[in-house]
Amino acid sequence: MAFDGVVTRAVVRELHKLVGGRISKVHQPHHTDIVMQIRCQGENVKLLLSANPTYPRIHLTTEEFINPLEAPMFCMLLRKHCEGGVIESVQQVGMERIIHIDVRTRDELGDTVSRRIIMEIMGKHSNIILMDPQSGMILDSALHVTMAISQYRQVVPGKHYVSPPSQDKEDPLAATEQSFLSSIDWNSGRLDKQIVEAYTGISPLLAKEIVFRAGLANRDSLWKAYSEIMQDILQDKYAPEIVETADKANFHVVALTHLTDRVSATSFASVQACLQAFYEGKALRDTVKQRAHDLIRFVTGEKNKNEKKIEKLENTLQEAKDADLFRLYGELITANMHQMKRGDTELVTVNWYDEAGAMITIPLDPLKTPSENLQSYYKRYNKAKNSMQVVGEQIEQAQTEISYLDGLLVQLAHATLKDAEEIREELVEQGYMRDRKKRGPRKKKDVRPELEAYQSTDGTDILVGKNNKQNEYLTNKLAAPYETWLHTKDIPGSHVVIRAREFSDQTLLEAANLAAYFSRAQQGSQVPVDYTLIRHVKKPSGSKPGYVIYEQQRTLYVTPDSALIRQLKTNASRNA
Repeated sequence: MAFDGVVTRAVVRELHKLVGGRISKVHQPHHTDIVMQIRCQGENVKLLLSANPTYPRIHLTTEEFINPLEAPMFCMLLRKHCEGGVIESVQQVGMERIIHIDVRTRDELGDTVSRRIIMEIMGKHSNIILMDPQSGMILDSALHVTMAISQYRQVVPGKHYVSPPSQDKEDPLAATEQSFLSSIDWNSGRLDKQIVEAYTGISPLLAKEIVFRAGLANRDSLWKAYSEIMQDILQDKYAPEIVETADKANFHVVALTHLTDRVSATSFASVQACLQAFYEGKALRDTVKQRAHDLIRFVTGEKNKNEKKIEKLENTLQEAKDADLFRLYGELITANMHQMKRGDTELVTVNWYDEAGAMITIPLDPLKTPSENLQSYYKRYNKAKNSMQVVGEQIEQAQTEISYLDGLLVQLAHATLKDAEEIREELVEQGYMRDRKKRGPRKKKDVRPELEAYQSTDGTDILVGKNNKQNEYLTNKLAAPYETWLHTKDIPGSHVVIRAREFSDQTLLEAANLAAYFSRAQQGSQVPVDYTLIRHVKKPSGSKPGYVIYEQQRTLYVTPDSALIRQLKTNASRNA
């Protein structure tokens, strides 16, 4: 990834459309994230500012966020100073990853004042700061930086704002041929590293692209490659794309031709769309893991308990397999009772059930009479026989539990925050967890789950259930009998429904790709996916949520393709 100064410039260029827009709402779904709803040019848009230490960014978004019941203090302050305000400018500081959003608003007395929202995209040091541009005073920030953290620069309310320390690099857009070539030492190692060290806003990824385009780099070819890229940037000509290699995914606003080992590449019409597609899943996974950490730990713990239970039950079952031997001992003791007396330690007799007529030795308790030894073996026989049936049922029940919990872990791996909350509700309803938020009788919610919508290349709608509530609603209530249902074969995953009576083979393959992608086999290849009509899918009475049986299915094999999934999602958003 490379949210460098060049990407920041491209983002700011597109965010100029917000100038003149009015901030109608401010939310803080996470302590590092601010979402502002802005009314501009006749439409409502959402601007995301994230100081997430792993995925810091700023861009327009269509993502849905779950906001806390009580707004954090920083959010309340932003509402006080910025809601109702008009955005006057969106500016980048030089070629740094710093953006100033100036807002014209009114104070408590009704006087017009200015406020500045500063987005600093600095990796783990990223921050969102609200300040008074007239006094230079910090009003508050998403993350506080005290003297104990930094002696050079404190970011706390009441302090004067100080810009992040300069790296004393040159502006890459102002470089001339002479200054550029004089900054390169042809005898001092890698050229891309020298470019990064010399110029502000150029990431290692972009520097590698420059050197790659220079070919067998000499003074003329290197300057030509550099100047051509910088001219495009000066003219705001960008080519946003995400390129996936075997190792990682990369994005930039400059075409990444040097990534020749690419697995897939997706181009975007805007930088905003590119950034959302790149960060949405990654940041969401990070946030979900933090917010649902206890949920994942709980489900994993329940799964481990059942696995240990099965292990113990299988040991019991192994012991119970001696039932037939105890029965044989009882029958042979009965037949030889007249030969036995108290004090005998064993009975040696012919085994009638052995075709060869072999002898068998039966251990006896010398303190018991022959009759008591007989009763002892029959008791052990009956106990072993009964336990085989009970233990078998318990093992089957535990395996069902594991399968159910396994499915929840897969769902949590693909969940949005809302999906995770629905999974938590399900665990409460199923009696696994206590509802800590409510007191008194629980009222059953009559809310239809929101399903994930996709659209195939030829325009056919496809719906995906991301958790058991969604799966049950999609399969058992929403889908029509003639629609086609898909699910990974013997692998935990999502229910997928093609919402058409007739569709192309391409649509079927794309729907199968969705089923494979939203399953435990996401990273696999040639994943088996079953498909059949909804009319052939049934939920057994009393079964776990999301569990179904089906018949008359066919199976096809697909390899999950994340680029295809993004495209199917984009198709649905574009045509919504």
